[in-house]
Amino acid sequence: MKFRGAIFFSLIAVVLTVAAYYPKVNTQEKESVLVRTILRGLEQLHYQPQKIDDSFSEKVYDLYLEQLDSGKRFLTQEDINSLEKFKYNIDDESNAGTYEFFDLSLQLVEAGMEKTQAFYRDMLNHPFDFSQKEGIEMDGKKRLFAKNDKELKEFWQKYLKYEVLTRYADKLEEQKDVGEEGEQKSEEMLEAEAREEVLEMFENWYERLGKLKREDRLSYYLNTLTSIFDPHTNYFKPIDKENFNIRFSGRLEGIGARLMNDGDYTKVSDIVVGGPAWKTKELEANDVIMKVSQENEEAVDIKNMVLDDVVSQIRGDKGTKVTLTVKKVDGTVKDISIVRDIVIIDERFAKSLILDGATEDEKIGYIYLPSFYADFENEDGRNCSDDVKNEIEKLKARNVDGIILDLRNNGGGSLRDVVDMSGYFIEKGPIVQVKSRRTKPEVLMDTDPSVQYDGPVVVMVNSYSASASEILAAALQDYGRAIIVGSKSTFGKGTVQRFVDLDRTIRGFEEVKPLGEVKLTMQKFYRIDGGSTQLKGVIPDIILPDNYHYINTGEKEEQFPMGWSEISPVEYSQKVVKIKNLDKIRINSENRLKNNSTFQKVLENAKRLQTKRDESIYPLSLAEYQTMEIEHKHEAEAFKGMFDEVVLPGVTNLDVDLPSIYADESKKARNEDWIGSVSKDVYVKETVNIMHDLINQ
Repeated sequence: MKFRGAIFFSLIAVVLTVAAYYPKVNTQEKESVLVRTILRGLEQLHYQPQKIDDSFSEKVYDLYLEQLDSGKRFLTQEDINSLEKFKYNIDDESNAGTYEFFDLSLQLVEAGMEKTQAFYRDMLNHPFDFSQKEGIEMDGKKRLFAKNDKELKEFWQKYLKYEVLTRYADKLEEQKDVGEEGEQKSEEMLEAEAREEVLEMFENWYERLGKLKREDRLSYYLNTLTSIFDPHTNYFKPIDKENFNIRFSGRLEGIGARLMNDGDYTKVSDIVVGGPAWKTKELEANDVIMKVSQENEEAVDIKNMVLDDVVSQIRGDKGTKVTLTVKKVDGTVKDISIVRDIVIIDERFAKSLILDGATEDEKIGYIYLPSFYADFENEDGRNCSDDVKNEIEKLKARNVDGIILDLRNNGGGSLRDVVDMSGYFIEKGPIVQVKSRRTKPEVLMDTDPSVQYDGPVVVMVNSYSASASEILAAALQDYGRAIIVGSKSTFGKGTVQRFVDLDRTIRGFEEVKPLGEVKLTMQKFYRIDGGSTQLKGVIPDIILPDNYHYINTGEKEEQFPMGWSEISPVEYSQKVVKIKNLDKIRINSENRLKNNSTFQKVLENAKRLQTKRDESIYPLSLAEYQTMEIEHKHEAEAFKGMFDEVVLPGVTNLDVDLPSIYADESKKARNEDWIGSVSKDVYVKETVNIMHDLINQ
């Protein structure tokens, strides 16, 4: 973090040169400044900068078209041909701050939407014939663009037919169970109902697409440019950065209500327990928000307003008041005034349980950590390292025999916190090496000689454990301090990103701000043994198969990932706990898996999913579709309810946590769901068995 100032001022030097050309800024010039500022910053600061040349242009062109119309539903080859002239000019446009390619692509997509909307509205007015034997390729990557409008219309005929067929077949099945007293509907009526449902689906979809503003689409385009550098270098427009901060810190200033689109309006989907809206007891889930007014200001009608803009209207500084005009489920309209406050989203935070061990005398602590969250903006904000330390202390007070740290699906987060947290289990020493583009590797150390927990530790990971999760797993594996348990490999993200606020890089130009921020890859991290987790991830000591066992996942499947590399190792050692007989513990687990019917079914299902993944052609005749569905249901039946059985009956909260859990019915219900899911988790069950072997080594 010490180098941030130097980076910031060097970036200023770059972008001021760009900004100097724009003494008078309008929207067009703002966009021009934006793209040039982003690219110059990436050229100077990115760990592995790209040359902005014809090769870069070609990559952007191909990736943008792939994302622009991935399903090949709107554009034709004739449209693509009209864009072809820009294939090697995007670099020149970007350097000049112009958007001819982007502008034309928007015109073509908008024309395509208008054209295809006419297609589906007309086609869904007429019954489909499901007796013909034909099929449709649903994977856009396997299809070519339609040559012209005639071919595109033919595709839409099949596409709509498939959507109607799936619903029609379901309705025919449901009709069989209606019984004599139920409403008897003809096949013609059921087919008409299916068409009506598909029409409604497409109308809603096109309405959402139509609400996208130019800045939204521009954000997608700019992110295509940044993605060529690596998958984790992204542009964030202001509302996107605000949402990122909320996810990262688990904290926001607002009313504490989750929102969703509902036709022309916005609907409340959930109320955050403990937040301002929850405290008023007036705003409820399913309330439809019609107007929003700030204190002493006129109400703003939010009909047809995009969700991001509605959120911006409702969020605000602590202590300010906002009034929502809402329509209740019973049709009544009500004004609800709420004073904004700090909202803590506690589902994002670490929490723990007590698990019964493999024998009656064993008691295992279980800590679930969904992300490596931190709040750098607020002194009283929460961070995961302090929270995990607190959970460890609570578990130690219960005299647990070992601790399981569950990092499954944890996508990472704060580098500082993962260094601190890794240090809880060793005396002191190196945790990870971090290397910038032009400097020697920096070794990030745990400098605290104290050990928060000196007992047995098992860390759970899977293929979606990434970044900071991989740092912790790798460090404890290299030290021999913990057994790492999980799928074949973790995600394989071995890069470090930093945010650069574009507003701070340009003096003046207040009329174009806020510009947003860029999250860019400035460093790579390496294990203390010198190896990188980039692409390879962390290979667990004991592998537990999951449904993706035979499918490639992770960083290596991303487009334009950075490569694997290796640097010199550093010296490290610890004397807290040395895992012995790991091979024997692994063999014991493998033997249990061979005799565990659930894990054997998981492997069978993984094989099935590997095969099904490549199937993308679907029949359009009713008879063939029904036969296919029967086969699919029959295959799926063998794997139904794999995880419904309680395998860990002894799962309990810590007594000290109960008062806050029982303070609210919603929180109590979420806790009960969590305990229920852990008690049925065969992966936790096997990890408890592994812990038993570790305790008794």
